[in-house]
Amino acid sequence: MAEQNRAVVIGAGLAGCEAAYQMAKRGVKVTLIEQKPVKLSPAHKSGLFAEIVCSNSLRAEGLYNAVGLLKEEMRALDSLIMRAADLSRVPAGGALAVDRARFATRVTREIIENKNIEVRREEALYLPEDGVVIAAPGPMVEGLLAKDIEDTVGKGMLAFYDAAAPIVMGDSIDMTKAFFASRYGKGGDDYINCPMDEAEYRAFYDALITAETVKPHGFEDFRVFEGCMPVETMASRGFQTLLFGPLKPVGIKAPNGGKPPFAVVQLRREDSKGRMYNIVGFQTHLKYGEQQRVFRMIPGLEHAEFARFGMMHRNAFLASPGRLNVNYELITRPGLFFAGQITGVEGYVESASSGLLAGIFAASDLLGRPRPVFSRNTACGALADYVANYQGTDFQPMNITFGIMNTLESQTKGKEKKREISERALVEIRRIAAGL
Repeated sequence: MAEQNRAVVIGAGLAGCEAAYQMAKRGVKVTLIEQKPVKLSPAHKSGLFAEIVCSNSLRAEGLYNAVGLLKEEMRALDSLIMRAADLSRVPAGGALAVDRARFATRVTREIIENKNIEVRREEALYLPEDGVVIAAPGPMVEGLLAKDIEDTVGKGMLAFYDAAAPIVMGDSIDMTKAFFASRYGKGGDDYINCPMDEAEYRAFYDALITAETVKPHGFEDFRVFEGCMPVETMASRGFQTLLFGPLKPVGIKAPNGGKPPFAVVQLRREDSKGRMYNIVGFQTHLKYGEQQRVFRMIPGLEHAEFARFGMMHRNAFLASPGRLNVNYELITRPGLFFAGQITGVEGYVESASSGLLAGIFAASDLLGRPRPVFSRNTACGALADYVANYQGTDFQPMNITFGIMNTLESQTKGKEKKREISERALVEIRRIAAGL
């Protein structure tokens, strides 16, 4: 029988660590099961918890962006992930980007040193049969655990492919061709910019769309997530597509009044000292040799040394609507919660927010307290509602957007209306936080 006032969390990614922390801070004893370093997924490289693999950016800040609002909600609810991110940030203009190693180290230390959390380094093969359980195994779950989850939830484990961008060494970038600047001057000169004229862009484009890719095995229905699309897939949609996406020159001024670039590739710091840089928007499944050949056509990257090549990995998520409720809990088995990208939320921040809510709900049950209600007026509540109550026939992973939140009856439009929606959300979140 399960021990009273104790919970099990499977997976020490962003969602699992957030869930464990939220329960532990309320006095709940937590057993956190993490397979690393006993077993590593194709995308993970270390034994640290909350390892970020796709991009080091947690995206835009500010209340005019839905993800900026979501981060503010999480800060108000004392999110471990947001605290670690704020303390590990690197310059990134109007975005929150982190030093991956510092971020993961900080989260790992807080979890391991928490007296209410017992960490077990082993592979979870099955879901515990009883008690309060939060399953946050990550979207690359496989094997016996994946089968047990699908058997428990019901047939409908869906999948798509996700991608990570390559990282280059900072001292291998030719700064006689590249320059520091941020788009529209936001946040200071935080990005390295590699400008292209039209002829350079055309040559790069032609090479990119004809380069050889890694062919996926055992997954015939090849789908990619729109928000993390391989750069070569995006380019294949047309010559202009990249110019309105990651290579858009808008908002970038050439130094010393030079000629405006036709296209711009931006690089963002990977670490606080600027030793490594992420090629922004260049998620890819090109073969490694092709990445070197094609990406070294970018001005300033002719001699780039790759610290990590881009990669593809398979992500799984549940057909959650009608199976999970707005508390991320399995309707047919009360006390079994799911958290992270496996639920159908997409993105690091969204994943952590689901773990935050699942941890609060589970702790409330164990402590005999009523579960707080997060309405669709809030970003975190809207994500939970999307996962539970999506009405369409093609359920897909979702980033936070104002479009899934309750609208606001107001005469204001544009940025001002978004700010009003955000302020309304934070009023509700602060009320909930005070009650917790």
